[in-house]
Amino acid sequence: MPRPSRNVDQLLLQAGRELLPQTGVRSLSIRAVTERAGVNLGMFHYHFKTKDVFVRAILQQTYNDMFASLEMTARSGVSALENLRASMNLLARFGRDNRQLLVRLAGDALAGDAVAMEFLRTNLPRHLELVTGLLAQAQKQKSLRVLPLPQALAFLVGGVAAPLLIATAALNSGFAPPPIAQVLEATVFTDAAISERVDMALAGMAPRARKGTRQ
Repeated sequence: MPRPSRNVDQLLLQAGRELLPQTGVRSLSIRAVTERAGVNLGMFHYHFKTKDVFVRAILQQTYNDMFASLEMTARSGVSALENLRASMNLLARFGRDNRQLLVRLAGDALAGDAVAMEFLRTNLPRHLELVTGLLAQAQKQKSLRVLPLPQALAFLVGGVAAPLLIATAALNSGFAPPPIAQVLEATVFTDAAISERVDMALAGMAPRARKGTRQ
């Protein structure tokens, strides 16, 4: 009996990546995945056995690709402050590009879905730990004001990510009329807007000038 093509699993994963932001974990239909991939149901069970295994593979692959880039950015050889700046830009753009998936994933986790909860519990600390380490290095190098690290992390992440979350919620709920939706798309989600928020947040944590010196 010939072995199934290795491309089948990739077709299924690609179909799952396209559907998951629309459905979330709980509502993802394996039949919809196989139909989108042009693969029969038996091939799905051959490659992944269960829906949980399949969803874990999609989520972990998506996250690991981002985290590999993040680790390279965080060790780029420049100052800790510039590594932190680049890392926050990368994370925010990942959040923007995957915002529908992340919204669905958070909703699934809040509803008690085991796969979503496991994914967030396992991976969320990884990039927060990396960013916290860069914050500590930048403080040690006197590029940033010395603050308690939880406070510094909350300020930085909140300043950069909160507009993405608020704008996404406004667009998804239909609360924002079309003209405002267009403004949000043009002024909140762009690379330039993200970079500006990162710069402003880091500037807000810059060391205070000594008394009697000019800024």
